[in-house]
Amino acid sequence: MENIGFALEGAWQVLLIGLLLGAGLPAVFALGIRSLAYGAGGAAETVDAGHAPPHPVGRLGAAVCFAVVLAGVALGITIVVASGFGKEVSFDHVVPSLVDK
Repeated sequence: MENIGFALEGAWQVLLIGLLLGAGLPAVFALGIRSLAYGAGGAAETVDAGHAPPHPVGRLGAAVCFAVVLAGVALGITIVVASGFGKEVSFDHVVPSLVDK
């Protein structure tokens, strides 16, 4: 019965990470695209109030969203490559670092 508890705990962790990375990063990317359209102004606006000037907040939001997605992708590649070299990524000091296995 204890083994079933361990299996369910592991399955819960895999499900959580899968949802976070499988749906979370594409959602953040989509939000960045939407922010980029908001930052373009003019004909990209959905409200027909003439040609509005670009919004710097939209461009800033898009940059932040794209930076989060790039950081997630870079971290994923780092984890895969590090395991190939016999190392692992540690988050002991908040900043990810490579340590020996």
